[in-house]
Amino acid sequence: MKRFTLAGTALAAALMSSTAFAQEAATVAFLMPDQASTRYEEHDWPGFEAAMKELCADCTLIYQNANADVALQQQQFNSVIAQGAKVIVLDPVDSAAAAALVEIAKAQDVKVIAYDRPIPATPADFYVSFDNEGIGYAIAKSLVDHMKASGIADGSGVLEINGSPTDAAAGLIRDGIHRALDESAYEKLAEYDTPDWAPPKAQEWTAGQITRFGDKITGIVAANDGTAGGAIAALKAAGVNPLPPVTGNDATIAALQLIIAGDQYNTISKPSEIVAKAAAEVAVTFLKGETPTPETTLYDTPSKLFVPAVVTRENIKELIFDAGIQTADEVCTAEYADACKELGITN
Repeated sequence: MKRFTLAGTALAAALMSSTAFAQEAATVAFLMPDQASTRYEEHDWPGFEAAMKELCADCTLIYQNANADVALQQQQFNSVIAQGAKVIVLDPVDSAAAAALVEIAKAQDVKVIAYDRPIPATPADFYVSFDNEGIGYAIAKSLVDHMKASGIADGSGVLEINGSPTDAAAGLIRDGIHRALDESAYEKLAEYDTPDWAPPKAQEWTAGQITRFGDKITGIVAANDGTAGGAIAALKAAGVNPLPPVTGNDATIAALQLIIAGDQYNTISKPSEIVAKAAAEVAVTFLKGETPTPETTLYDTPSKLFVPAVVTRENIKELIFDAGIQTADEVCTAEYADACKELGITN
C-alpha cells in the first residue's frame, strides 16, 4: 500500500473557476484495478496526486491497486473507509461486484466516484472517463477505413479482441467495435473477451485463430494496447508477413513504438491525467459539500466523458510528440531510432 500525505505547500494562484480549494482537511482514496496495464502507476495516480496537491493542500491521499483481485479490492475499499476516507475514486476490478461497494459507501455517507469503468447496477455519485463506446467505434472505424483504402476486398476477415468480461468499460468498447464492424463490408471471423485484459491470454487466443484461419485474417481490432501487443506477438511468432493492421487503445510507450515501427496500426491518445484531474475536481467539490455539474448521464450516474483522438503513424508526431504527451527520449530507443527519424521525431 502507498500512503501519501499532501502537506501545506505554496499553491498556484490561478485555478480553474470550478476547482476552488477544499475547505477542510479530508482523506481521499484512489483505488485502481490491476497492474496488467502500466497506466495506473505511470499516469493515473501521478495525475490525480498532482491535481489534489493544487486543490486540497491538507488532504490525505491513499493509493492502492488491487492487482485484478476482486476480494483484495473489497478489502482495500473497506480499509480506506475505516481510515476515514470521505471520497473514494474507484476503478473497479469487477463492475458488477462494485455495486455492493457503492452500497457500503452510501450507508456510511462516503462519496464514490466511478473512474474509467462504470458501475451499472448501482449508480455511483459521479462517473469520470473517456467515452469508451466512442473509443471502440473510433479504433474499429479507423481500421475499416484503412483496410478499404488499402484495397482489402469486401468480405475479408477481421478478428476482434475485447477486454475483460468483468469490466463494464470493456463492454462499452466492445459495443462501439461491433457498431463499426456492422457498418462495414468485412466479416468478423471470431471474437474473444480477454480475462483481466491480460496480454498473454490475448496472444494465446490469437495464435489459435492464426492456426484456424491463416491468411483469411486481414485485420485485428484489439481493445487496448496490451491485447494488441499480444496479438502482434502471436502474428510474429507464426511468421505472418506482412502483418495485418492491428488496433489498440491507451497510447502506451510500447504501442507507440510498435506504431512507429509499422507493426501496430492505431491507438487512442487519451492522457489519463485528464480524467485524473477531473476526478480530483469532483472529489474536492464533494468535500466542499457541493454537487458537481455533469455533462451527461450514463447508467443513471451523472458523468463527465472526454472524447479522445485516434493515433496512427501518419499523425503520431503531431498528436503525441508535438503535443508533449511523450518525448523522443522516452520512445525512440535504439531499436526505433531510425523509424523515428523517418517520421521527423527527434530529441
